[in-house]
Amino acid sequence: MSQAPRIRYAADIWKLPRVAVETAAGTAGADFSAGGWRPAAMQLQQDSSIHRLAGHTMGTAWSLRLPNPGYLPLDGVQALVQAVLDEVIAQMSNWEPDSLITRYNRAAAGTYLDLPPEFTQVLQAALNWARKSGAALDPTMGALVSLWGFGPAAQAEQRPAAIKPQAAAIAAAMAQAGHARLNWLPGQALLQPGGVELDFCGIAKGFAVDWVAQRLQQAGWASGLFEIGGELRGWGSKPDGTPWQVQIGGQATRGYAPLVVGLRTGALATSGDYWHHFKADGRRYSHTLDPRTGYPVAHDLASVTVFHSECMHADALATVLTVLGPEEGLAFAEQHAIAAVLHAHAAPKRNAGAAAGPLISSAWRACFGS
Repeated sequence: MSQAPRIRYAADIWKLPRVAVETAAGTAGADFSAGGWRPAAMQLQQDSSIHRLAGHTMGTAWSLRLPNPGYLPLDGVQALVQAVLDEVIAQMSNWEPDSLITRYNRAAAGTYLDLPPEFTQVLQAALNWARKSGAALDPTMGALVSLWGFGPAAQAEQRPAAIKPQAAAIAAAMAQAGHARLNWLPGQALLQPGGVELDFCGIAKGFAVDWVAQRLQQAGWASGLFEIGGELRGWGSKPDGTPWQVQIGGQATRGYAPLVVGLRTGALATSGDYWHHFKADGRRYSHTLDPRTGYPVAHDLASVTVFHSECMHADALATVLTVLGPEEGLAFAEQHAIAAVLHAHAAPKRNAGAAAGPLISSAWRACFGS
């Protein structure tokens, strides 16, 4: 595969998808639409030659739109999507007891594991952004995720997420983590130094989007739009030559008008805590953990959407900016020319007399003009 970031924690995450086929004009069979707000939502495509496959995976919904004016059978497409998602799960799911990532996390100190190309690509990207962001994203935080009640171990033990861990337990989990403990270069086997637990929840879903999109293009589909739970990638155009229409935000935060962008080639990913949070001791806790502190982020960001040529990087960067927060996140986006929109839970006026609205990076304005 050629080189091409929001976190969801629940007991049903990483389950294999069921698939239904429908057209944009109507639905055949079960309805697999995702409930609730989806930060980067596909707009209804009115052309009946745009066909849709949909299902569930990774604890959320996936959806594929393909222009199919010849009404070709889509059984092969269904099988292709299924095979790609199955392989991502087999390599990168912490919820699967026999996955590669689970075997690494359970390995004894001193064990080396050979990595397939897909796992290598995701780990390399995660470590790249970990270094550049000062560990605002860190793929070695699996134990900390479980400690806060978000991971598979906590679910298996039926530990509630709404219980704040003790400070000593957080410190102990942090002592076992840290991307610097992975003394690894691409092409090498990965050493388990002892106690490191990898977690790719901030990047693997975006990688899955990329892989499906690339496999479809290799199979001859010249245009399409593929999404997993709000992380999406488009290529080509609709049959009338217009871009795919994607809505960004607006529904989850007060005071914002939705942004609708035209997407021909590239990916959008969203990270946020509008729906993913819990309350304990009278305080609201985000499900996004800051790897630098071991605690949930405490700023006012509701969501961050990033545009990138590859969804894997958009996914990772949306997580990075969410952890950094509004001011530091926007500064990081400007420094690295990241196209991003940052929504707060409220829509503050940044200057006297200025209109309320999201924070928008210069690169985003250059791409979409708004």
